Amino acid sequence: MVDLLSLKESVLVYLDRSGGLQKLAEDCRPFNGSHQIEAVYRFCVSVNPSDVIEVDPVLGERVLCDPLGATALFQSVCFQAIKTLSLVEKIHTQSQVNVILKLTHLPPFPEYTLDLCSFPRGRGPMRPVSMEGLVIAMTRVTKYTQGARFLCVNDECPCFTGFHHIRVHAPGATESATVRNDFSCTICSSPLREDVKFRVLGDKQLVELIHVKALDALSAHQQSSLRYQSATLFLRDELCNSMRIGRLYRVLGIAAHVQQGSGITWSVEANGVQPWEPEHPHKVSGSFQELLKATDGFRWRFSAIAAHRFGLDVAPPGLYNTLKLSLLLSLVQNKANLDLLAVTTDTLVLDRLMTYSLSLACHGVRHQASGEMFASLARDEHGAGTANIHAGSALLATGGICMLGDLGCYKKERLDAIQSVLESCTVSVFVPGKKYGEDADEQLNFPVHCSFWALTDSTEASRRSGRADCAVLGTAEMGPVPVQLADAFGLVIQCRDVGGEQALLSQTIHTLQQAVQPGKPLYPSCWEFSTQDYKELVAHARSLKAELSPGAEKMIHGYYMASRRVRTQSQGVKMSVASVKLLISLAEAHCKLCLRTQVLEEDAVIAVLLCENSVTLKHGASALVIPPDAIFPCDLGNWDGYQKRDETLDELHQNILRFIYSYAPGADSYITEE
Repeated sequence: MVDLLSLKESVLVYLDRSGGLQKLAEDCRPFNGSHQIEAVYRFCVSVNPSDVIEVDPVLGERVLCDPLGATALFQSVCFQAIKTLSLVEKIHTQSQVNVILKLTHLPPFPEYTLDLCSFPRGRGPMRPVSMEGLVIAMTRVTKYTQGARFLCVNDECPCFTGFHHIRVHAPGATESATVRNDFSCTICSSPLREDVKFRVLGDKQLVELIHVKALDALSAHQQSSLRYQSATLFLRDELCNSMRIGRLYRVLGIAAHVQQGSGITWSVEANGVQPWEPEHPHKVSGSFQELLKATDGFRWRFSAIAAHRFGLDVAPPGLYNTLKLSLLLSLVQNKANLDLLAVTTDTLVLDRLMTYSLSLACHGVRHQASGEMFASLARDEHGAGTANIHAGSALLATGGICMLGDLGCYKKERLDAIQSVLESCTVSVFVPGKKYGEDADEQLNFPVHCSFWALTDSTEASRRSGRADCAVLGTAEMGPVPVQLADAFGLVIQCRDVGGEQALLSQTIHTLQQAVQPGKPLYPSCWEFSTQDYKELVAHARSLKAELSPGAEKMIHGYYMASRRVRTQSQGVKMSVASVKLLISLAEAHCKLCLRTQVLEEDAVIAVLLCENSVTLKHGASALVIPPDAIFPCDLGNWDGYQKRDETLDELHQNILRFIYSYAPGADSYITEE
């Protein structure tokens, strides 16, 4: 008894020091403004375990190891404070005070950490734990019983009236543990009946959380025999809708075993939710640091060499350089989606190149034809009876890349769905109310925050139409992809066979040498970069914050205005505002790839060339005439090749400025004729 009083005194001291008593008084005011009497009144109390331990180590141990016992102590003290200070006159018994302890953090020890990949799910103490994971499914918000009032059926018993028998939800308890018809009076043992008008309802939502390493199995780059199992979280009241599908979170909660019929399920009652990102190496390898020093003073060298030496396990240097650069730009861009469609005659090699690049993404998912691309519905298996929304590939890739593969493998209905998502950046899910226990149907929308990579084979279309890609600028055959879908992709890259049979021969030799001598460097150079080097480069570049310089902003704005004017008049093509976003996104990505934080004119030049080539492939050439391989116009086998490329890009830079000066309204105010 003495120990119990001592613990309650410590609770009072902590509440006084932490401002908990003042918050309790503030939380009581809304209850006084209502004339309705409720069975229970809910109060959330913020608890910092470190501060509690400083006040009383025994109480701190109770909070960390026996949360239900600690809740009872706080409940008793809060009730006494409410009655002593006359905060709520409608509260008559301690059972009416429903206290929820909200932990600010947990000690960084293994005992308080739950690894969703390897933890044991046996019976143990109901202590709070911390876990991190990826949300792969969630239900709609439904109701549960926070508390209920029961009265004795014996009219001579004191419990025939009043608030003596109050049932309150506890972590791990089911609905039947709170509301049932077989409870007995503690005084006379007569049956209890619920006073339904005093039932208090709250919000409840179920979330499926899985270990973040499960994404490695979805990238199709690392084959593993491991299987990952998700854990079920119960979010209640203010925590509902605090999590989003495809996002990573750190959750504080209490693990519990829940009885369901004849079986027992393992779940977690969430106590607190915070967005979380795993720590990535934000350093650049020594090889790229040396390259950065060596290319200092050359505006376009660093990104050119990085792209030229990229993916040498898949394709020899010099092939698909524009695509390689575009893949790197998409990988480092984390502020906006940078969707990419590659048009090729060799889908196998490009598929391998994209798959290799996908392994560098922080979140990379390769969509499988047998899986769901966006979202699917299923009935909840935990007794709620509502719809459970499961994430598809696009939602699982949130913040990263979703690789669609060859669009020729998709039916028209699926291509239309892809186009809709690309245009709206939203996934819509129709929930039939009758099927899932609701009165009305509902349309749920989920934002899509990932970049899509896809490819298409132009060979069949060229053969059917009798056309072939010509050396001059103009539209290109895109296989089964309609122009509207190609427009929805921000960037369209045509992977031309510049070298003809020579390029085919070099790719064949490369593939054979890789098969005979795997792992052996095939292209010795003074610049050697491993896959790990590129991973570190991408991770560091993503962490940089890029800002537009006035020069880059003027060039992007001028090109957009000039291009919109020219193409609207000559081709009837409307350049949407999305084109500006694409230009800014490309320029920022090139800036970050070059390990800078200010977007310069040279970054805007690369963005304009990529964008102009993309629009040309879809709608034909404009007054800005540039070669089809403008970004990599020559062979980069030696240093002279890079010098020639720099000179060509300087000339193209001037052509872009002339184009802006000639066609953009008001361009003469910020671009001189010289």
